Amino acid sequence: MIGGINLNSLRNRLKTRILVVAASLAFTLWVFIEVAEEVWEGEAGVFDRSILLSLHTSSGPDNVLGPIWLQAVARDVSALGSITVLGIIVAVVTLFLLLTGRRMIAMFLLLASTSGGLATFLLKAVFNRPRPELFQHGDYVISASFPSGHAMIAALVYLTLGALMAQVMPIRKLKVYVMTVMLALTVIIGASRVYLGVHWPTDVLAGWFAGASWALGWWIIAEFYKVKSGSRV
Repeated sequence: MIGGINLNSLRNRLKTRILVVAASLAFTLWVFIEVAEEVWEGEAGVFDRSILLSLHTSSGPDNVLGPIWLQAVARDVSALGSITVLGIIVAVVTLFLLLTGRRMIAMFLLLASTSGGLATFLLKAVFNRPRPELFQHGDYVISASFPSGHAMIAALVYLTLGALMAQVMPIRKLKVYVMTVMLALTVIIGASRVYLGVHWPTDVLAGWFAGASWALGWWIIAEFYKVKSGSRV
């Protein structure tokens, strides 16, 4: 026992947490693989087209459902998952962690984010799926479609930040609130990409689960570090 902390009890709790996270990782990775197989084999087309077409009025493919200002709102929400915005958030949080002496957490956040971004570009290059061309895009795009980079990196960054924030929250309902907000952000960012017509629904679905898998994988690495070092943070 050090400083009133039972190290064996701490390690047992961390090992249990690792098992739970590992099970979650296995599930999210399985969903991503299933969606990726459907896309690779060309079997997701009917589902994707039906969802995208349902978001447009019968008067023309360029007339998206909802008031005209909703597209502007969707673009604003979509920007929360852009490389620029997420890069700024990661840089600010990483510097904050370094200034508060939490170098190891800062390193995990930075490595998880940058490696996740590289993984997104690699997956896009491998699948090289064309963007939807059913109607005019509501946003400017330059990369391949699968998986959605906004959905994948937003899931990775926001869920990782939520987990870090939840660790320092004093009561359970605050932890739940933080994770719920981060999860909601991830969902609406991905949904905005489909609404704007720049992604197929399966691009976003795969992005969500790929990003969650990446975040959980790095979370497990961090938890193993805690077990080895006996650290609480």
